[in-house]
Amino acid sequence: MQNKITLLEIKKYLKEKGFVIFKQVKKKNIEKNSFNSLSRTFISCLIIISAFIILPVVTDFFEKGVLVSKNFENNSKNNFNKTLNNKNSKLDENLNRTYLFEDILQFDQQSTDVVRLSASTIQELFKSTNYNLEDVRKNKLVKPISLTFLPEEMKQIENVKKRKNLFIKIILPLVIQENNFIKMDRKKLFSILNKSKNTKAQQKWLNSKFKQYGVVNNNLSILKIRMDETPISMTIAQAAKETGWGTSRFAQEGNALFGQWTWSGEGIKPLGAEEDTTHKVMKFRVLQASVKAYQRNLNTHSSYKNFRNVRAELRDGGKKLDSMVLSEHLDKYAETGKEYVKTLQKIIKQNGLKDFDDAKLLPSSIELESLI
Repeated sequence: MQNKITLLEIKKYLKEKGFVIFKQVKKKNIEKNSFNSLSRTFISCLIIISAFIILPVVTDFFEKGVLVSKNFENNSKNNFNKTLNNKNSKLDENLNRTYLFEDILQFDQQSTDVVRLSASTIQELFKSTNYNLEDVRKNKLVKPISLTFLPEEMKQIENVKKRKNLFIKIILPLVIQENNFIKMDRKKLFSILNKSKNTKAQQKWLNSKFKQYGVVNNNLSILKIRMDETPISMTIAQAAKETGWGTSRFAQEGNALFGQWTWSGEGIKPLGAEEDTTHKVMKFRVLQASVKAYQRNLNTHSSYKNFRNVRAELRDGGKKLDSMVLSEHLDKYAETGKEYVKTLQKIIKQNGLKDFDDAKLLPSSIELESLI
């Protein structure tokens, strides 16, 4: 009986002859492993792609503050253009008078250190600080001298040129100061509008400005139109016209530089007024408050809507605030209408007031404050 050769012996024999034997892997197992590997790769790629798609959407969602803050949507530029283009728009005529002059009256009441200097003292003050209009016209720099009253002797200054120069030197720093305050407010406003969301402090500030400018429904476009400066030359011309270059009773007794009327509160009743008239001329403790009230009046009253729209168009076109252009829209300031406008423009031209439109206020100093 022959001996059987086992499989183990065959493998041993082939190995001695130099043959290498591999274990055969079933095709089924290979296909299974390949499928599992391919599935894992596909799922990984899908996760990565989804992350790149979803992440920017989520980031943008949070940046706009949808989940964390209730903020206004900044469509102010488009709304601003629509308001300007719509000449018949009634938006700028809507006015909430509740808080219109509240901040100005508070400022006026807080002014306790009111001192009335004589004309000669004021002239000495200007001389000691080298404050003269010739230098201002040339260098465009104004001394930060803020006086609280006009001198009582304004009428007694017989030389018309000297009286006018004194009046301009007193009023000029006050007008520039108020324009500076508005300029800072506008800068802050545009800084807020350029952001996609605002803080609680910024929203609180906006709400206070809506009140000050009587803006209805928190309309940002209207706030941008109302919160703006008045040309220096035009403002001085109006003060000169309304006070007779500082000699009027209203200016002397009540610091009323612009003849604004009031139907409530403290004021001066015009002489010769009919008994049934209830209006008075607003009076103030300090001259600065009068300038504030004048600018607030031009910036809010419906009678000066055209003035504000033209000013906004000049701004939008990158042009300067031209007093000769803007004064054309002050015909409703006085009963004489267009004649009043002609008078203002004549005062501006004859006295070279446009020289002061680019004037800047020098920083205040302790030495200067001690002299006032």
